[in-house]
Amino acid sequence: MTASLVTPGSIIAKEGEHEQGEGTALADGNIVSTVVGYVQVEHGAISVTASKSIVEPAVGDTVLCEVVKLNEKHGEAMILCVEGKPGSLQPQHLYGQFFVTGLVDRFMHQTSDAMRRRDVCRALVKEVEPVVRLDFRERNDCGVLHAICPPCGSELHAELDGDWNVKCDNCGYQSYRALADNFGAGWAELDQGASALNNAGKRWGSAAEALFAKGPAGRATFIAADVREDGRERTYFRFEGQAGGRGGGGRQRAAPGTRLFVGGLPREVGTDELRDLFKSHGDMTDCVVLTDDAGVNRGFGFVTYAEKAMAEAAIKALDGHRINGRRIGVRDADDDKKKGRKERKEPEGLKLYIGNLPFSATQEQLKTLVAAHATVNEVVLATGPGGKAKGFGFVFIAEKDKGESVVAALNNTEIEGRRIKVDIANSKGGKGGRSGRTGGRGGSGEGKSSREMQALREEGEGGKKRKRRPRPKKD
Repeated sequence: MTASLVTPGSIIAKEGEHEQGEGTALADGNIVSTVVGYVQVEHGAISVTASKSIVEPAVGDTVLCEVVKLNEKHGEAMILCVEGKPGSLQPQHLYGQFFVTGLVDRFMHQTSDAMRRRDVCRALVKEVEPVVRLDFRERNDCGVLHAICPPCGSELHAELDGDWNVKCDNCGYQSYRALADNFGAGWAELDQGASALNNAGKRWGSAAEALFAKGPAGRATFIAADVREDGRERTYFRFEGQAGGRGGGGRQRAAPGTRLFVGGLPREVGTDELRDLFKSHGDMTDCVVLTDDAGVNRGFGFVTYAEKAMAEAAIKALDGHRINGRRIGVRDADDDKKKGRKERKEPEGLKLYIGNLPFSATQEQLKTLVAAHATVNEVVLATGPGGKAKGFGFVFIAEKDKGESVVAALNNTEIEGRRIKVDIANSKGGKGGRSGRTGGRGGSGEGKSSREMQALREEGEGGKKRKRRPRPKKD
């Protein structure tokens, strides 16, 4: 057979055609290669001769690696080579894992505070099975050998400045790395190793602790724009109407009364048409018609003026203006009262809940009932669509200290043959505000009991009880 180059996993023969030789394995009835090399058949045995010798790391070996993954408390590095053992690594030995406690003799909050992706390091092999475990802490020659600046890509050099031990001359970036003695020196021998800059065993200063306190988001490195300074004009994204500076922070906050909401827009109206309509009333700093993901007008937009007087003039002139037959609404975007959020002011006094009422009960009946025990400020009967009674209401009494006595006197009394429930209402308008005691069994929606719900259903069905649906029998 002619020798041919194969890779791990390549099928080189069917099981039974040849005997299995070195560099091969059986898989699903096939003989496959386990190494990169050349296929050879001798004396009926098929084998794969590795193009490079195979190296297996052992505990105590030193490896060169590149950091490829960093989590909060552990990371992963791709092993480039085993020092003193030339050859290729098997797939199960290509990556080594390490923990934050094995980086440097100093407390580290997370792995990215001592290493970053693409850092080239020297590490000590602590375990081989079931996975390769690496350590950078035990020896001074282990740690980061080469690092680049995350914002601009320039090489970092060792320079101790308070909490930080590496610096970029190009953009001024400073940070901390778990340095090896040969950091930045290639294979040169140093009189004093860079590991001395790790401040082993020392506490962090205020600068580092302030950064760590911000959490992972505060540590994030944002790529600096145009640090190359090659003469090209810088351009930055900004929202329409936003003042200069680096964009991305959203629209500037408008002064009170200058931002208008425009609703009821026809679907064919866009930002340009809206701007043309409003520009005659003053200087606009922003104008936009909102669209959905498909770019279709959502029927409303916002216009922002430089001064409040301009916005008021636009409201006076354009509120109710017709566009293509549709009347638009224009109002102050920050005015809650004009958004239909009417503030409901409850009557003064202690609020009592009265439930399980007959639907024919009147406010005068409740007032007369409660007035015998306290001064009634107001009576409110709950109603639904069309003014249909819901079977409960609220009475506000002036004497807040008489709530308990009124409840004791009226709870479980009868009105038109129905036994009513009385309790002190909670702040949200429901019942049962005292020590978890509720006036009746728990019901669904707005404090109604199950009996009230049943009565409402019967009322809607002409007084007939609704038949229960038969439940299917289980096998």
